[in-house]
Amino acid sequence: MIGWLTAGWNRVFAVLGKVSMYRMVFLALLGLTVVAFGVSFFGLVAPSPLELLATLAVLAVACGIVDVVAHRIIGQSLRLESSVITAFILLFVLRPTLEPVALVGVALAGAVAAASKYLLAWRGRHIFNPAAVGAGVLTIVSIWIPALGASAWWVGTPVLAAPVVILGLAVLWRTEKIRMVLVFLLVAVAVGFARTSIQYQTAGLAVDALTIFWSLLWSSPFLFLGVFMLSEPLTLPPRRWQQFLVAGVVGVLAGWPISLGEITLGQERALLVGNLVAFAFSVRAAVRLTLDSREMITPTVRMLTFTAKRRIHFLPGQYLELDVPHRRPDARGTRREFSIASAPEDLPAIRIAFREYPAGSGGPAPSSYKRALAEVDAGASLAVTGIWGDFVLPNRAETPLLMVAAGIGITPFVSQLRHLQASGQHRDIVLVYVASEAAELAFRDDIAASGVPVVVFTRDDPGPLPQNWQWARGVRLDAPGLLQVVPDLHARHAAISGPPRLIADLAPALERAKSVTTDAFSGY
Repeated sequence: MIGWLTAGWNRVFAVLGKVSMYRMVFLALLGLTVVAFGVSFFGLVAPSPLELLATLAVLAVACGIVDVVAHRIIGQSLRLESSVITAFILLFVLRPTLEPVALVGVALAGAVAAASKYLLAWRGRHIFNPAAVGAGVLTIVSIWIPALGASAWWVGTPVLAAPVVILGLAVLWRTEKIRMVLVFLLVAVAVGFARTSIQYQTAGLAVDALTIFWSLLWSSPFLFLGVFMLSEPLTLPPRRWQQFLVAGVVGVLAGWPISLGEITLGQERALLVGNLVAFAFSVRAAVRLTLDSREMITPTVRMLTFTAKRRIHFLPGQYLELDVPHRRPDARGTRREFSIASAPEDLPAIRIAFREYPAGSGGPAPSSYKRALAEVDAGASLAVTGIWGDFVLPNRAETPLLMVAAGIGITPFVSQLRHLQASGQHRDIVLVYVASEAAELAFRDDIAASGVPVVVFTRDDPGPLPQNWQWARGVRLDAPGLLQVVPDLHARHAAISGPPRLIADLAPALERAKSVTTDAFSGY
């Protein structure tokens, strides 16, 4: 049963992995908007169909105009998809209306939200959630001009709760933020429950715990806030524990709004405070990389070497997001994540590697992103829009490790092994390296220089191997086979990097390890 569930989850992950994070959010919000329009015809939500249509149109125009102006004046690349996402979010946060003055307020919120991506930014990365900025500014302005309206968060209704959960799961699966949002929901509901209970008791009313709980969960904007706003990768810190802390801070402030005179530190203001906390953890910077060289290191693996134009910080095993703007991008957009294949000690040089099938080899056709990346000349500058990941070495140096890499999944381990060698650290490590054939064993020199024992799984004979390397001749790559080549697996922390199918196949054996960290990917 567990194996079936794991395989099913990995199949879902593989499908979602083919769609960019931004495109996934766009499609989910589009679906939620369609649902909202549908139920509005039956009067099941507060806004009418015409109010929804008018408000969305104004938001789309306001956000789009600012994006076009920024593109032409500031020289920033067009972010029309991002603008539409912001418009969709604000549709559910603001009060939809047909009143002309209130529509001016809607336009103001949309314009401010879009402008914040460029003005409230640090080295190319926006600091605050744009929709929260737009809604927050409108709420403050409404103190003096009430007719402009304010944030309403009408999305917090039982009718839309189930669609938010269903569509939100697709987004959270793709962004790998399910646990973080669960932390936020747990804190927000718990704090909100305590606040409401105290208010009931103070007023001398009976406390119906179950009613309060379900009201907070299904009739509050917590679900929407967590799924579509808090989970935005560009406003989150890089490490998981930092993200959990930010989720807790936002949960407390959202669950127990703080009065600030004529306004309340509610949903969007709580998120803005959380954004500041996230920014304090790591002053995120969009680092520019200059392409130095490109090299085919195996028949199907290309390595790119860059030079960072300014200081950059990462931990061995983390990945970067590289933006390659190009015309007519496919469904995954202009950004991709790549594990860093160099160590921090190699800076300012940074290496990444990816699979690239030569023309006529019978491999899959390259994506629009890969075609654009192939056209980037040496000396060209590209932007790193983020560095994330918790696929890092355990803090306890005495913990024995098992590294399992399949194909291009070797890259984060190369970074870690180069770091250990450069820093003079010695750890008990065994590397299991899986490749389709011997010629596809990438980074052999880097791995051999680390001196760690390596077990090679290839269909063909890899020939002479470096010292401490062995070929798993005749051993099947499955759970029993892994236990055969690593008999002390139970004493090791296992880290596996590769396609979801491999992780599913080895899951029964990996369950015997002391702990497991996975780094699944679905290609570029």
